Amino acid sequence: MHICLDVDEIVRLIACELVESESKATAVALACCRKNFEDPVLDVLWETQEKLFPLVKSLPGDVWNESGCTVSGPTAHFPHSLNYSTRQTFKRLPTTPEWARFRKYTRRMRKLSQFGTLQSPEVFSVLQLYANTEPFFPNIETLVLLWPARESIPYIPLFLSPRTTTIDIAFSLSDFPKAMVASMITTFPILCPSLQDVNLCTLPEDPMITAAVSAMLLATNRDTLRCFRVRSPLTGEACEVVYKHPDIRKLWVVIRRDAPLPSVVLPNLIDLEITYEHDRDWLRLFRGATLGPLEAVGFHSKSEQIGDFLEAFERVALAASIQNTLSAFFLFTSCSWNPNYSSLHQFTQMTELVIGFSCNDGCSSTVDDDVITGLARAMPKLETLELGDPPCREIPTGVTATGLVALAHHCPDLSSLRIHFQVASLSALPTISGMAPDARSTVPRRVCALRDLEVGEIPVPEESVLMIALTLVQIFPHIAAVDCKDGNWFKVVDAICVSRKFVGYSSKEHLLSGH
Repeated sequence: MHICLDVDEIVRLIACELVESESKATAVALACCRKNFEDPVLDVLWETQEKLFPLVKSLPGDVWNESGCTVSGPTAHFPHSLNYSTRQTFKRLPTTPEWARFRKYTRRMRKLSQFGTLQSPEVFSVLQLYANTEPFFPNIETLVLLWPARESIPYIPLFLSPRTTTIDIAFSLSDFPKAMVASMITTFPILCPSLQDVNLCTLPEDPMITAAVSAMLLATNRDTLRCFRVRSPLTGEACEVVYKHPDIRKLWVVIRRDAPLPSVVLPNLIDLEITYEHDRDWLRLFRGATLGPLEAVGFHSKSEQIGDFLEAFERVALAASIQNTLSAFFLFTSCSWNPNYSSLHQFTQMTELVIGFSCNDGCSSTVDDDVITGLARAMPKLETLELGDPPCREIPTGVTATGLVALAHHCPDLSSLRIHFQVASLSALPTISGMAPDARSTVPRRVCALRDLEVGEIPVPEESVLMIALTLVQIFPHIAAVDCKDGNWFKVVDAICVSRKFVGYSSKEHLLSGH
């Protein structure tokens, strides 16, 4: 074998390329054939795990009780292990050699993501027994848990280590053990003395949680903390710290009505999200504030009224001189709302614009061709545009094909779209080519990159399926997914695959899907 393959940096580069190109079997084969490939290949294979199950199944099959288990043979990651569908209880404890091999994998892991239930409490109790002398994952840097089960929560600290810099947990409010979560949160700074990024969402507004989150913030190393996105109110002492942290770059705060706020000095802040109760609460944070060059702002309103929010935000943003740096704007309210979108025309660098509001009391969307054309002209860099909740069935007005063409023309990088539009207007295929602004210009126009279209409950007449498909492909040649509830949209999806042949666009790179 070539002498270059004795160089560790080259071997690791080859291992990375093989894994990234989904040639894991080849990487494992090389590791089995050549000793110096073993560590680099295993490091790459185990560096990031999307769930805990592959690690647990590395233990031999006879460790587990047979109930609920099915054998399917060896896997690429574990040539000598059995693949079981469930891991409920231990039949026997792992031996010292078995545990040593298990630990060989845990030491290589840098990031773990897990959705839902982690493992049974019995499995955790045994793993905790073996990890009493050192962290279970001694080199884990990032832990991401989405809706862990109640019985799993006490064992979350088992997965943290002094090397952990990022904790991202989304809890489930349906069965939220407040005392258990509060106790766990306070341990984070002790277990992870170099925390940089803390993201805890779906927390209830409760005095016990507020006290725990505030204690965690006050105990966290301020020299390393860069991101604090914890959706809970804070005590006055914690507010004084977080609102004047010179190195914070990303921040999520909850502003309670009439709660005092300290002066805000965040010179390096680039991402800010605010949850507030009253329609004017959020303004208090900006008054007299010293803010960095904000790139993203988000608002989550719990108020029963949203008011003239966009006009107020425009005034605040212009005063803070962030209109030329802001690239992402998010606003979510449960109210019905008719905003004046022209207030956003100042933000010409916008790439993401997401505004969610309710149609529960009748469609409140007033987005028409003039509104969408104005936004498209003002924000040519848009990549994501979502106005309103998923489109409803009753659309009194809405964007027509003319507005969609203008959007495609002015925003060539647009990749995801959700707006209320009139599906009947998409039946006018012969006139589409003349709708585009500057249609007679000799300057070549970039084809719009749109791939994802959310249509919600917008109905599609059976007889219009083919024409709608032809029109959509002509406006958005790269369209690749339609998020829908009306069954006829699946027929539109099928028709789009066929209609590409008529508009001269190849679909070899992108498979179309409806969901």
